[in-house]
Amino acid sequence: MEDRIAVIGAGIMGGAIIKSLKKSGCTSKIIATDIRPKRLKELEKLGVSITSNNLEAATNADIIFISVKPSDIKNVMKTIKEKVDGKMVISVAATVPLKFLSKFIPEAKIIRIMPNVAALVQASYTAYCCGEKVTPKDKKKAIELLNLFGRCEEVKEKYMDAITALSGSGPGYLSIIIEGLMYAGLKVGLPRNIALNSAAQTVLGTGKLVLDLPIHPAKIKDMVTTPGGTTIEAIYELEGSQIRQALMNAVEEATKKSQIIREKLKV
Repeated sequence: MEDRIAVIGAGIMGGAIIKSLKKSGCTSKIIATDIRPKRLKELEKLGVSITSNNLEAATNADIIFISVKPSDIKNVMKTIKEKVDGKMVISVAATVPLKFLSKFIPEAKIIRIMPNVAALVQASYTAYCCGEKVTPKDKKKAIELLNLFGRCEEVKEKYMDAITALSGSGPGYLSIIIEGLMYAGLKVGLPRNIALNSAAQTVLGTGKLVLDLPIHPAKIKDMVTTPGGTTIEAIYELEGSQIRQALMNAVEEATKKSQIIREKLKV
């Protein structure tokens, strides 16, 4: 792909997108913008062009990622609207719908995405939905890009709040689980590095079983649970802890928060 790519907002998620593109061997010219010079200097070391001028970045790009806070996206779109007609604009701004984006950049080919920070290691789950002006050719190009971050999937836009809560925020939940497993390892005498590595790799491996075989999580549980064995003792304790309910409640509350943020923005 030889399209020039701009990433407006090189924060945590924008930076992850840039680093993922570079790691994957993307040969496109990449332009990054941010209000923090230190962040831009770090990206410049990766061979990325940098600027603090969003209009300049949009002018010199064919594909524009907008990775800013929902409260900032209106100002960004007003700034770049004259230079994005006919270009692909990919919004990473959580909660902001396609309809709102198209009010400001009506002639752009708009795609709304929700990746997660695992894009840093090409392991993101990225949901996307497309605006009316996106052609099949555009979508194919976007999929090629999004697959560089990990795994992508087209969804109906009505699911994006739930996706934001489940997979967008998901690394936060799973980090708590991995940390908890690490401490469990410490409690039973494992060295810290072994406890952490075994916990993290086990979470990763279980995810791959679900996706690559594919296999239902309940089947995996049955595979490792034998009569009178160690796993059934552990599962008994977990079931008593209401861990399922806690995770379900967490995703439900995060989904509600996404909706509240959008309502406050009046989008």
